[in-house]
Amino acid sequence: MARKGKKYQDALKLVDREKVYSVKEAIELVKKTATANFDETVELAARLGVDPKKADQQIRGAVVLPNGTGKTQSVLVFAKGDKAKEAEAAGADFVGEEDLINKVNQGWLDFDVVVATPDMMAQVGKLGRVLGPKGLMPNPKTGTVTFDVEKAVNEIKAGKVEYRVEKAGNIHVPIGKVSFGDDQLVENFKTMIDTLLKAKPAASKGTYLRNVSLSATMGPGVKINISEFKL
Repeated sequence: MARKGKKYQDALKLVDREKVYSVKEAIELVKKTATANFDETVELAARLGVDPKKADQQIRGAVVLPNGTGKTQSVLVFAKGDKAKEAEAAGADFVGEEDLINKVNQGWLDFDVVVATPDMMAQVGKLGRVLGPKGLMPNPKTGTVTFDVEKAVNEIKAGKVEYRVEKAGNIHVPIGKVSFGDDQLVENFKTMIDTLLKAKPAASKGTYLRNVSLSATMGPGVKINISEFKL
């Protein structure tokens, strides 16, 4: 395994690997361990007591963080007629139908989120091979397959994040930037945890929220004391 750089090693010394921290303490530590020369993203990692192989335990959805993510996402909307005009008026970066589908099919991926109206999904389905592996395929569960394109675009621009449980039962999601105020990050963190707790499937047995940590893009993970949440 490659050795981590000196900055990372120094940051690691600030974190007690055996300790669990309060959310406020963890956020302060994450900021101290963010030593890169750019505004690092603060990422929440959670391990859930679910079996993602079972259809009724595949947790997936989206939530608008109250303070956004610190990044304005570029949005592509597949729509036609009045819905295309609605998407443009709402501030979508790219709007189109067949022409845009062909462009994406040829490998163009200069966007962060894809929204599609339900009547476009038969055609957009052809892009599964291109969009699927990158997690960009529109999905009703995350609100990206909808006729309400204005709302979808507005929410994404306001700081909507998608979350999806991985094979090992983990979820990784950004909750802001290191430059955010502590209170903003605490509020975003609590919104994300509340969302995950509400998404608990009935079939999940035992402890649901197993562990949670926060880290900056280039920094070490800081474990959170989860006993303060209703599990």
